[in-house]
Amino acid sequence: MTPEDLLNTLDDLGDGEFKKFKWFLQQANIIQGLPTIKKSRLEMTNRWDTVDLMVQTYRLPGAVKVTRKVLERISRNDLLLSLSANVMVPVPEPCPIMFYQQMLQSNFQDKFTCAQEGWTEDKQRLADIYTELYITAGYDVHINTQHEVRQIEKAWKPAEPEKSIRPTDMFKHPSGDYRPIKTVMTNGIAGIGKTFLVHKFVLDWAEQRSNQDVHLIFPFTFRQLNPLKGEKFSLAELIHECIPETVGIPQDALNYIFTDVQSSGITNYDKSKFKLLFVFDGLDESRLHLDLHSEDIRSVDVTKATKTDVLLRKLINGKLLRSARIWITTRPAAANQIPREFISSTTEVRGFTDPQKEEYFRKRFKGKEQADKLICHIKTTASLHIMCHIPVFCWITATVLEDVLKTREGGELPRTLTEMYAEFLVFQIDRTKEKYGPEKSIQYIKSLAKLAFEQLEKGNLIFYEKDLRESGIDFSEASVCSGVFTEIFKEDRGRKGKTRCLAIVHLSAQEFLAALYVRMSLINSNKNVMLSPPLSLKNLRLLFSKISSKKINKISIDRALQSSNGHLDLFLRFLLGLSLQTNQDKLQSLLKKTDCRSKTNQKTIQYIKEKLGENLSPERSINLLHCLNELNDRSLIEETQQYLSSGSLSTYELSPAQWSALVFILLSSEEHLHVFDLKKYSASEEALLRLLLVVKASKTALLSNCNLSERTCEALSLVLSSQVSSLTELNLSNNDLKDLGVKLLSAGLESPHCALKILRLSGCQISEEGCICLGSALKSNPSHLRELDLSYNHPGDLGVKLLTAGLKDPQWRLDSLSLEHGGEQRLKPGLKKYFCELALDANTANRKLKLSDNNRQVTAVTEKQPYSVHPERFDVWLQLLCTSGLTGRCYWEVKWKGFVFIAVSYRSVRRRGNSYDCRFGGNDHSWSLRCAEDESFSVWHNNRETAIPSSSSSSISHRVAVYVDRPAGILTFYRISSGSPIHLYTFHTTFSKPVYPGFWLVSHGSSVSLCPLCL
Repeated sequence: MTPEDLLNTLDDLGDGEFKKFKWFLQQANIIQGLPTIKKSRLEMTNRWDTVDLMVQTYRLPGAVKVTRKVLERISRNDLLLSLSANVMVPVPEPCPIMFYQQMLQSNFQDKFTCAQEGWTEDKQRLADIYTELYITAGYDVHINTQHEVRQIEKAWKPAEPEKSIRPTDMFKHPSGDYRPIKTVMTNGIAGIGKTFLVHKFVLDWAEQRSNQDVHLIFPFTFRQLNPLKGEKFSLAELIHECIPETVGIPQDALNYIFTDVQSSGITNYDKSKFKLLFVFDGLDESRLHLDLHSEDIRSVDVTKATKTDVLLRKLINGKLLRSARIWITTRPAAANQIPREFISSTTEVRGFTDPQKEEYFRKRFKGKEQADKLICHIKTTASLHIMCHIPVFCWITATVLEDVLKTREGGELPRTLTEMYAEFLVFQIDRTKEKYGPEKSIQYIKSLAKLAFEQLEKGNLIFYEKDLRESGIDFSEASVCSGVFTEIFKEDRGRKGKTRCLAIVHLSAQEFLAALYVRMSLINSNKNVMLSPPLSLKNLRLLFSKISSKKINKISIDRALQSSNGHLDLFLRFLLGLSLQTNQDKLQSLLKKTDCRSKTNQKTIQYIKEKLGENLSPERSINLLHCLNELNDRSLIEETQQYLSSGSLSTYELSPAQWSALVFILLSSEEHLHVFDLKKYSASEEALLRLLLVVKASKTALLSNCNLSERTCEALSLVLSSQVSSLTELNLSNNDLKDLGVKLLSAGLESPHCALKILRLSGCQISEEGCICLGSALKSNPSHLRELDLSYNHPGDLGVKLLTAGLKDPQWRLDSLSLEHGGEQRLKPGLKKYFCELALDANTANRKLKLSDNNRQVTAVTEKQPYSVHPERFDVWLQLLCTSGLTGRCYWEVKWKGFVFIAVSYRSVRRRGNSYDCRFGGNDHSWSLRCAEDESFSVWHNNRETAIPSSSSSSISHRVAVYVDRPAGILTFYRISSGSPIHLYTFHTTFSKPVYPGFWLVSHGSSVSLCPLCL
């Protein structure tokens, strides 16, 4: 490569493209690890000056690298090929690497331009059916042992702070900084679109749309590699064996390329002469021995035959072709097969976001009216909407709904998962009856259901001949199934037809077929094929009872609840759904007689509700609610929704089952998940702990003034450190969390998974010790928090110094820190931390009001007092104000006698005349609490009265308290009983000016006293 080659490349750019090329040379982070060129140096340069400047700045190899990067950014990938022309492969005949690259790209275009969706026989253009997936970048490998249905329900609404990436950026570090990346692991649940993503990535490369720095891509699948276990190949032979599109590249050429890479000693892909990418799709399907911790340190001659397992192991652990890039895809449960030290970066395919779901269905259904109807139906059916996060389920849903709309005009669309999968199975059977006859079609589906059930516990989604033999199934019979039910079962022919494997389209389809097998065995043969629970006194009666639907249902429910990772959750939903008459009617060709007794289903429903009353985890409770939905029982949901529609749940004693139903309702609601306000439900710690799953799924959690304690902080710490938490704003103000609570919360803040941007801890009794814990947590993980409110606490000098230093630290993201209104008084409990000293203003007092006790007490008298003339004095009503206006948070207590109004007012309230708008509460400038001798209360504002229900307390204290938070627009009145405040009423408003405490003494002899602070 010479500077002339670079000049020839730039000459092919148009004037506009050349200007854009120079603009990219000035941008930071565009050229990772290399400096930018200042605008002033590039402003007047022509093409040859630009080449000279790049060579001076980067030297020739760097200039070539920079040119390639920028050409890719301006979408001139066609010019990238010319920059590879001089990398030669001398054997068997001299050829530039570009020749082999173009050959492979052409072959891959033929292979990947069209694709099957699901297991449909018809292929379509990949570009026409591919919908962009939501892919997130990660810094660490996350091994999730939970069953995938639980992962679906946690991840169907992607968290806002997660960084999404484009497929073309798979080998860029998530931080944005340049770091050499060798191995990327992409994980995602079954059917989420990992294989489609690989095909799209390779097709984009083949069509020269992206990643043109890669010379050769070798895409393997573990399905191809499994039958080769124990056999010996050289790497070139293995590539030719598994990837037929590579046969045009002679083995001698491949051996030369591999030997050159192996002998160069280069470990950085970007510095390698030959840039290679190996893709291994479907690690979770691997049957190979990949012990990467093996102490085998022997080097491998890349040109000699070696066992397949060893070749893969050494490619992944870097002993072979150290500069080659590796991309591995897997389901989460299998990700731990590759130790962390061999992975440079991880990504996760999260499936479809809500807009991407819509895009998929609009591509599938060309008619807008039909697409709108289907999208609306899916959105209003929670279980379907959640599952449509998975592309394969979108395809199943589209297949079923399209058929229903065609064949049953005006018919009801499926609303549960069981209905959807039953319709899907009927659709497949109907398609094959004419060709194979009804008897064979039914026989094949029964064999398929048996296979699905027997392999479910083993976790096998791919079946080889050995697996079928172990299950007592003839391979040829199962193979016929794959020919018949192409959209459920797929036969993959291995190399040269020697080895075959069978696959069910998705784990959920396998679980449906397994549940169908259990139901068929019971109805058709009166057999229980479910494993019985272990012998115990509790289930002794169940074990010896006769076989029945009720018994099968109970065994299945108990087994699902005992599962630590939820692997039977979806199976249970299907099994119970198949006990309904409507679903059995759909599948009558598979069932001899119906087994639907309303009484049995009611007993099952009652048993589920009893289980919901136990102390279950939120995940188990929610699955049981899904089960009730499959049984068409919504009584618990509707009952809880009635409580919810009342506006507050605080007055109701919800049962554990109803709390679970509430969580289910809220998780299904877009509205509630954006902002979660605990006070709408119940301002208590118990309520928060029951609704913790909703907090985790919400973007903003408003938990201020909810009587929370340190116990809450421990639970919230787990939420903050969760990888699936969506929380970006947390308001815990006005809860006495104390230093211990903050210490517990800090454990979550320092987690690398914490994505919280705003944290409000105003008025939480936090001292210097708590602030030091917070500072330490933010120092450990400074990359997320932007705003921290610690006002109305007592941070101390050291706390202030530590947090203020963090505000100035460039590594911290913190740009707003509030420490106002601090002091030792803020460590007092409850509202007393906001206590303020007040004094009555004699200049506002009516002449028949007598002040005493150093202007802290006022009494209504009959004689006029000798006050001076003052424009602010009330002339008719027996009213007065205090001297100081309130601008922040303030709390005070008052003792009264007789008939009085305790008020808060703007200074501008009218003083002259006897009209109603001169009285406290009689205008829009004041708010008041009417206090009678018998302790009956009401509130007034703008001349409107709101009665307050009488209290059941027998004690009369004649003492009330007032709390004002002017910035928040909150005014609350309390009655004091046995020294504790009892809530009477809260006004929510907007205070446009400072407010003043005021008093109206209605009758002579009435009095008001400002109380000192008592702890």
